[in-house]
Order: sequence, then structure tokens, then C-alpha cells
Amino acid sequence: MSISTQITPETSSAVLTEVDYGSPIHDRITGWYIREARLLDHRLLDEWQTYLAEDLVYKAPVRLTRRVQGFDTEFGAIGHFDDDHASMTARVKRLTGTKSAWSEDPASRTRRFVTNISIWETDIPDEYKVSSYLLLTRNRADAKDYKQLSAERNDRLRWNGERFLLSRRTILLDQVVLGMPNLAIFL
Repeated sequence: MSISTQITPETSSAVLTEVDYGSPIHDRITGWYIREARLLDHRLLDEWQTYLAEDLVYKAPVRLTRRVQGFDTEFGAIGHFDDDHASMTARVKRLTGTKSAWSEDPASRTRRFVTNISIWETDIPDEYKVSSYLLLTRNRADAKDYKQLSAERNDRLRWNGERFLLSRRTILLDQVVLGMPNLAIFL
């Protein structure tokens, strides 16, 4: 596999080895993202949950409007999501096993479009940093229009000998003010 060196989107000083597009590992990880989107869009949340590592960190910090000079501080400490494996398990159970998930009853109709997948090797064998772009369309109940959300996701995927598991996800939403009433869905 031929590899190039790039600066990761999360760090400006660390130089990591980027996995080439079209390489077997890039294809496997891209396939993982396609399957993840399909599971979420079809509300197969119990199966999707098997893609989450026990040490999961899943967060979406709130974006703040900053002048150009403060651009590096445009994400605050408060988040739309700040979950771990236990809280994600509880969220999935609430959506799939209770009648109290009013924010998703009726369920949202979603489509996730995942693009611009870039992958870097880490210093941990079989663990990869991945950056991807997400465009989500969402329609609820009898609404005539779709709501859209776009983001960059910075992930850590770990091969466990059987499949890749998501151990970290930081979702950098493009909007400061979200154009949807809730985020009871997974990004």
C-alpha cells in the first residue's frame, strides 16, 4: 500500500501517515461508513450499537460565531452531545424499547450522505483517525420540507479482529443555530 504524509484536520503540528484512496484499508473503512449510514437511516439502532466501542466518546460541541482572529476557538465546551457507551446504550434503548421517545414518534425519515473520507494511521496498530463530511436530510410527520444538517466528523476507528468499532466521534456542525427542533437522532 502506498502512503502519503499529511497533517490531520484535528492537529496542526502532528504529521501522520495518510492512507491512500483506493487502498484496501481505505475501501474497508469507507464500506464501514456506508453500512453505518444505512443502519442509521433504516433505524437498525440495535445493530448499529454493535459498532460502538466500550470506551466510546461521542460529542458534538456547540459552534460559536467568532471573528477571523478567534477562528480557532469557534467550538465551546458545551455540547449538543457529550455521550459515552452507557449513555448511548440508554438512548438507543429509549428509542427502540419504550413508548416515551416523543421526539422520535413518529420517527424521522433521514438520509445520511457521507463523503470526503480521509484516513490516517495512528501510533496504535489497527486504529485509524478518520475525517468525513456528513450531509443529513430529515423529514418528520407530515412536513412538506426537509431539514438539512451538515458537519465534519472526526472519528477514531479500531479494528477488533472482527470489525471496526467507533471509539471516538467529534461532530463539528456547520450551523450555529440548528434548523431542526431536536437532535434525537444519531450523527
